Amino acid sequence: MKRVGILGGTFDPPHLGHLIIAEEVRNELLLDEVWFIPSYEPPHKQKASTSSSDRITMVQLAIANNAAFKMNTIEIERLGKSYTFDTMNILNDTYPDTTFYFIIGADMVEYLPHWNRINELIKIVNFVGVKRPGFHLKTEYSIQKIDIPMIDISSTLIRDRLSANKSVKYLIPQRVETYIKGKRLYENK
Repeated sequence: MKRVGILGGTFDPPHLGHLIIAEEVRNELLLDEVWFIPSYEPPHKQKASTSSSDRITMVQLAIANNAAFKMNTIEIERLGKSYTFDTMNILNDTYPDTTFYFIIGADMVEYLPHWNRINELIKIVNFVGVKRPGFHLKTEYSIQKIDIPMIDISSTLIRDRLSANKSVKYLIPQRVETYIKGKRLYENK
């Protein structure tokens, strides 16, 4: 069985925190790959600030230097709200020889009781929770907990800094920063 981590999100924009989480979980669980799955419309957040095509390009640029990182656009292609239950059903059907590990931050661990069809979802995917500053990994659901180096970076922080014309150096991959500046994304938001 192939072992694949799933890291979902808006990736608006992708940052070094996403990459560190993916790599740490991959190493700890001996995963073959980690698939980055940008959501079209997350059910628990406001819509992304940038287009799907910009977010896809930014993820491709962010993961380009790691052969174990792949992108899957299943949720973008499906359009509408991106429910993990639907995504995991499709992935399990499409890749029957793969065991999936759905990677979430501690903020999402606390939010699990509110996920769509969580009691069914927990039976079809292995959840992996990683620490995040200000949150605890406490839940009634079965999750595997992974300690990773603490890094408090969020896409909101990146967008706010870019909007204020502040530096994001060392917070996002250089290729992503170059793309953002070239397309003038997040300016005056």
